[in-house]
Amino acid sequence: MNKDTKNPPIDRVDGRMKVTGGAKYFAEFTMPSMTYCVIVGSDIAKGAIASIDTKKAENAPGVVGVFTHQNMPPIPGWDAPAQGNGNGPPPGPPSGGEKYRILHTKEILFDGQPIAMVVADTFERATYAASLVKATYNKQTPKTNLEKNLEKGVTPKGERFADYVRGTADGYKTAPVTLEANYTLPTEVHNPMEMHGILAHWDSDDKLMIYAKTQGVKATQRAMAQAFKISPDNIHVHTEFMGGGFGMALRTWPQETAVVAIARKIGRPVKLVMTRSQMFTLVGHRPYTVQTINLGADKDGKLIGIAHAATGETASYEDFTEGTVGMTKFMYDCPNVSTRYKIVPLDRGVPIWMRGPGEATGAFALESAMDEMAHKLNLDPIEFRLRNYTETDPEHNRPYSDKNLKEAYQKGADAIGWTKRSNQPGNNRDGDWLVGYGMSSGVFNASRGQATARAILNADGTLTVQCAVTDIGPGTGTAMAMIAHNVLGVPVDKIKVEYGDTSLPNAPMQGGSTITSTVGSAVHDVCTAVKTALAELATKPGTPLAGSKPADLTLADGMLYLEADRSKKVAVADLMRSSSQMTIDKTVQSKGGEEHEKYSMYSFSVHFVQVRVHPVTGVVRVSKAVSVADSGRIVSPKTAASQMIGGVAGGIGMALTEEAVIDHRYGRYVNNNLADYHVAVSADVPHTETIVIDKPDPYINPMGAKGMGEIALIGFAAAVANAVFNATGQRIRTLPITPDKVMQKLV
Repeated sequence: MNKDTKNPPIDRVDGRMKVTGGAKYFAEFTMPSMTYCVIVGSDIAKGAIASIDTKKAENAPGVVGVFTHQNMPPIPGWDAPAQGNGNGPPPGPPSGGEKYRILHTKEILFDGQPIAMVVADTFERATYAASLVKATYNKQTPKTNLEKNLEKGVTPKGERFADYVRGTADGYKTAPVTLEANYTLPTEVHNPMEMHGILAHWDSDDKLMIYAKTQGVKATQRAMAQAFKISPDNIHVHTEFMGGGFGMALRTWPQETAVVAIARKIGRPVKLVMTRSQMFTLVGHRPYTVQTINLGADKDGKLIGIAHAATGETASYEDFTEGTVGMTKFMYDCPNVSTRYKIVPLDRGVPIWMRGPGEATGAFALESAMDEMAHKLNLDPIEFRLRNYTETDPEHNRPYSDKNLKEAYQKGADAIGWTKRSNQPGNNRDGDWLVGYGMSSGVFNASRGQATARAILNADGTLTVQCAVTDIGPGTGTAMAMIAHNVLGVPVDKIKVEYGDTSLPNAPMQGGSTITSTVGSAVHDVCTAVKTALAELATKPGTPLAGSKPADLTLADGMLYLEADRSKKVAVADLMRSSSQMTIDKTVQSKGGEEHEKYSMYSFSVHFVQVRVHPVTGVVRVSKAVSVADSGRIVSPKTAASQMIGGVAGGIGMALTEEAVIDHRYGRYVNNNLADYHVAVSADVPHTETIVIDKPDPYINPMGAKGMGEIALIGFAAAVANAVFNATGQRIRTLPITPDKVMQKLV
C-alpha cells in the first residue's frame, strides 16, 4: 500500500462484522411463514412453449404455488411506458425484436429465460418441485454469434452514440506510419461470491418490505413503486451488506419484480436466491465486442489520426449500450479522430454494465494499439504516450480539472523496474521463462451527483452519520467515517455510520465511481453544518470562547480552540451540556455546481506488469503488478489500496482466464459454473504495489476526491497483453490470452 497519502490509514468500519459473521446479507434474513422460490429456466434459446406441465410440481410436498405465463399475477406498472433502468418493461428496441416481460407470454427470447417459478415452504422442496416442471417447445434457430451477425449492427439512438469526427474522418490514412488491428473481447460474467436475489413481504396490500441485492435501495424502491403503482413511502428496502455487485445490481431485474408480485398473491414472504448457472443468464454480462483500431503517426511519433470502430452485442428485446469508444475521443493529442459504435441484437439475455463498463473494453483495444504503434516506431511505449500527451481535453476543448498522468507514468515505471525492459521483444529470460514488461493507461469520468446526509452529534462525543447509499464492498462506510472525522475531529471509533436503507436520507446508486464524490460531499457538508452550529454555541456569552468569531475557531480531538491562541479552548461535550443541548442534529442536501461545464473531470490510472511466459507450455504468469491512481485526494488509504488490488485481480481474469463460451448451435453456455469459467484466484495474483498521486482536484468537490473503482481495472488487460508481446514478440488481440493461443503464436 502507498505510504504517502495525507490521510492516515484506518481499518474498515465494517471489517470486524464481516470477518466474524456479524454482517447480514439479504439471503440471511428470515421472516415468519417465509417461502422459497426457485426458477425453472427454458432449455432453448429461441422459440415458444408448446406445452408446460406443472401438475406434479403443484402436488409435491410443501408447494405453495407454481407460476407460469398462464397464471402469473399481474404487475400493474408493466402496462405503462418504461421509466428507465429497470423501472418497468423495456421499450421496443430500435434494433428490432419484441419486449420481454417475465412469465408474460409463451415466447422464448433467450436461453435460461424463466418459464416457471415454483414456491414452496422450504428451499429443498421448491428445488425438487421445480425439477418436476416439464415443457415442450416449438424451437427456432437462435442467433447468438456476434461475429457472424456483424452486418446487422445498428447505431444506437442518442447523440452520445452518433458517429464522431474531429478534424478529418479517417485522417490516419495520410500518415507516414499506419497501423490497423482488430481486437476481440469475449463475454464475461460477473460471478460474485453472493448470488443475486430478493426477499419480499407485503405487510398489507400497499406496504412492502424488501431485502435485496441492489446497488441502490432508493432505485429499487422507485422501481417497485412504479411496477405496483404504490407510493415509494410505503416501500422499505434494506441492503446493508453486499457480496459483490460489479454492475449487475444496478437495475431491478424482472425476476425480482415477479417475486414481489407472487408474494402479494400468496400473502406470504417469498425469498429467491438464484443458482450459479442462472447468474450467467439472468443478471447480465459484459457484452461480446469486436473492435478495429486504425492509427496514423509521423516518424517522430506524433499521432496524426485515430479511427476506432466497435460493435457489441445486445438482446433482441432490449438495447444495451456503453461507452466503448469514449476514451479514444480525448485521451491523446490527435487532430483527426473518428469513432463509430454499433450494437447487434442477438437471442441472448441483455448485457449489463460490468466494472469499467465499456471503457475497460475500449481501453484494451486503444492501449494495445498504442503499444503496437510504439513498437513500429521503435519508441518506448511511455515515450510515445508522452509525445501525444495533452493537458486540454481535445473532445470538449476545455482544460482538465486536474491531471497528473506524467507523474503517474514516472512513479509506476520506477516501481516496476521499467529500465530492465528491452524495447526488442524476447530479449529477457529467467531460466526457462521469457520475461516481458507492459504498461497501459486507464481513464474514467469523474463526477459529483446529488445526495443527502444526516449527522447527529451527541454530548457524549459520539457521532452518527446517515445516508441511504449502499456499500457494495469498496468501503463507502469507512470513507464516510473518515470524512466526518476530518471535518469534526471525532475519533473514528466514536463514529457510527448507517447506510443501505430507504428510511435514511436520499442517495444515488453505487456505480460509476461517483459515490465518494457525491455521498462524501454530503457527509462533508452536513458535518460542516454541525461544526458551524458548535462554533456558534462556543462564541455565546458565558463560554471560554465568548466573543470570538466562529471562523477563527478550530475543532480537533473533541475540543474547540481559538486558532490564534490554543490556550483558549472548550471541550465539545462540556459546551453542549452547559448549553442544555444534548444533540446537534443536521440534515443537508449536497450537489455540484457549474464546474462540470468549465472543466473535464476524469480519474486516471497507469498499470505496469511484469509477466513470465513459458515457451514450451504457453503458460503466462503475472509476476509483478504496479497500479498507479491519479484520482484526487485519497480519503481512505486502506480501502483505496484494496480497490486497486481488486482491479488487478479482475484485470488478470479479464486478460488471462475469463470467457463465457456458448455453443451457438443451441445458444447455450457450456461453462456456466465456477469450475469451467475461470476467475482469477489468489495464486494468479502477485503482490501488487499500489501508488496514489493523492493531489486534490480543486474543483470537483470539497474533499478534492475522485473515483477509483473503475480505473482500477480499466486498461489492465492491455498492460498484460503488451507485456506478453514484449516477452515473446507475438501479439494476441483476442482475450483471454490462454496457453493455446500463446502456443499457436510461438509455433
